[in-house]
Amino acid sequence: MPKTPNSPYHALPELWEKLKPLARQMRHEPTPAEDILWQRLRNRQVSGAKFRRQYAIERFIVDLACLEYRLIIEIDGDIHDYQQDYDMLRQAFLEAQGFQVLRFSNDDVLQSLDVVVTIIREALISQTS
Repeated sequence: MPKTPNSPYHALPELWEKLKPLARQMRHEPTPAEDILWQRLRNRQVSGAKFRRQYAIERFIVDLACLEYRLIIEIDGDIHDYQQDYDMLRQAFLEAQGFQVLRFSNDDVLQSLDVVVTIIREALISQTS
């Protein structure tokens, strides 16, 4: 987590201390879809954008975030079928912070990775226009 106290969307230090163990565990135990997409996005492979995994923004840990382009990528597994109201509130909060949120299902990533990466690339390009 960057040490940028003037950035309004980063978790406060006290909250980050509580979120850090969970974020670390999630980075070490990604779902297959998260891992596959991470392998395609890491090391600035898509449009030169730097992505972070399991990144804390305020009180939420997002799957993938590109801070420079203010883009969040969420990969939804089956659990999201049962928490749609929570996901909508969470997404509305993140969008209110100035982020664009892209949501993909596990199946999207596992079965159509190239399409997912193309959508992400287009979102990055649209942020620079």
